[in-house]
Amino acid sequence: MDINANTGVRITAYAAALAATFGIAYGVGTGTDPVVAEKPPPAKHEREHAAGTGSDTGKEAGREADGSAGEGAAKPAAGGLQISDGGYRLALEKTAIAAGARTQLKFSIKDGHDRNLISYKREHEKELHFIVASRDLTVFRHLHPVRAGDGVWSIPVELPKAGDYRVFADFTPGGAGGVEEKGEAHGDGGHAAAATNLTLGADLAVSGPYEPSALPPVRATAEVDGYQVALDGELTPGKASDIKLTVSKDGRPVTNLQPYLGAYGHLVALRAGDLAYLHVHPDGRSGARVSFGATAPSDGAYRLFFDFRHEGEVRTAAFTVRTGGH
Repeated sequence: MDINANTGVRITAYAAALAATFGIAYGVGTGTDPVVAEKPPPAKHEREHAAGTGSDTGKEAGREADGSAGEGAAKPAAGGLQISDGGYRLALEKTAIAAGARTQLKFSIKDGHDRNLISYKREHEKELHFIVASRDLTVFRHLHPVRAGDGVWSIPVELPKAGDYRVFADFTPGGAGGVEEKGEAHGDGGHAAAATNLTLGADLAVSGPYEPSALPPVRATAEVDGYQVALDGELTPGKASDIKLTVSKDGRPVTNLQPYLGAYGHLVALRAGDLAYLHVHPDGRSGARVSFGATAPSDGAYRLFFDFRHEGEVRTAAFTVRTGGH
């Protein structure tokens, strides 16, 4: 066989092998989940709804008066899943601490030019609400750190058990002296004059012997420090739901709950698995009962943490719920 013939045979064999390789690759690619790009940041009204700052009447953009999703409306967004949003970024100085040790946790909110944000809008008597929760949802802290003049926040924490945690910064840029209130552009990438509430999240590792805990079972009552708290209502994906919590002690309703951060109670909901965050505030109080409006972004299990104040002390009652009551 001449040289040209041998060359033709080699090229033909190489092409066949190449085709086989691509055929295998195509088969593998179609047999696995596709790699997709990160979803774009949620729209303003979605972030407001997820953080509990939307309209009290339920007539948000794309929603009907009864709280159900209108035609073509997007599902409510889940907060706290992103470390950056709206041109702002949560920057933890330490991403790992030791279990059982009192540690000064410091962080900053960075703007589009990597500067520390120093102008916030006060909401519920605070510039920023800081949540720390374990991934198994058995440890929860609602904290209020102190901001230094350089924009660095700090708060001492002591977490009782090792494991993976998530921290959340719930805030609205702007506030007294902020350029947003003056109707000017922010100057760091075009932030709008009307600031939007944001919830940014970051991971925190807590070292030590680790024993994961199962999600606590679904119950309609919880006990904390001698108080009994009853839960009435259920979460419904994509639709506003009424959640009512009634506080009792020694079998008698506690009708003299005290205001805490400008309200008679605060409710944080975290979705089991990814810890998607909802921070809602009460619709009102009647005697021992505090009512909330909440919308679940999806089906699944959630952990509810209800902060209430009585006799000068704040306590937290926790519940596990599943959408639709299942």
